[in-house]
Amino acid sequence: MMPGINNQQYLKSDQYKDSSNLDARAVIHQRFSTNPYGWFQWVFDVLLRLPENARILELGSGHGLLWKGNIARIPVGWSVTLSDLSPGMLDAAWRNLVVTGRAFQFKEIDAQSIPFEDETFDAVIANHMLYHVPDKPKAIAEIKRVLKPGGHVFATSVGEHHMKEMMEWYARVHVSKVWESFANPFTLENGLEQLTPYFPNVILSRYEDNLEITEIEPIMAYIRSGIRVSELSEDELANLQSELERELSETGKIFISKDSGLFEAMK
Repeated sequence: MMPGINNQQYLKSDQYKDSSNLDARAVIHQRFSTNPYGWFQWVFDVLLRLPENARILELGSGHGLLWKGNIARIPVGWSVTLSDLSPGMLDAAWRNLVVTGRAFQFKEIDAQSIPFEDETFDAVIANHMLYHVPDKPKAIAEIKRVLKPGGHVFATSVGEHHMKEMMEWYARVHVSKVWESFANPFTLENGLEQLTPYFPNVILSRYEDNLEITEIEPIMAYIRSGIRVSELSEDELANLQSELERELSETGKIFISKDSGLFEAMK
């Protein structure tokens, strides 16, 4: 049985017990993305519209790469709290950021019950994480509650066809020749309708990018890091690797399309 994308116990104790799985997936984007600007820099450009003394909460901050990659750009007056459901991920974020000399706060938080007073923050960031939350309306209501009037929410996610070539590979080698949709519960296509009951004026921006991969090992590491790897046997994984090696030798690079973006709204 496949563990769910929003099974909190599995996410906390297995998939994100530490940062190793997320690191494996980050590497492929860092090394092989066709857009040289960089996802985290693009997201941070939007954040820089916040006041110089902004108080900011990031939910599901993972290993903290948004902040590590933009450390020199963070305004001196910002107060930033990084949070995650997983203490292992929070530890990874602390390790990445403690060496920067910047003051961050770190707190273990379930987005469905944010332990701060009403109207505490100028901004709340939910970077590729709302699809992991079991009760998204509750989490979005909590985000609205802790935002000051005029405060901003920034919620990123992926589109329904993000990395669709990888889904097609899985289907080719899976014993049933079928790969059921993961049915991401918060996408660029359906996120707007989930946010607008709480934030009426939501703007969606998409980040143009793809992957052109020239090595097999990072692809296999990415696949083995995923929530769904348990659906593939070792034989199927070996067959997939052989197919990819053949494709790489014929074409010189393996193309994967990406579709990521950011919802922004104001309270």
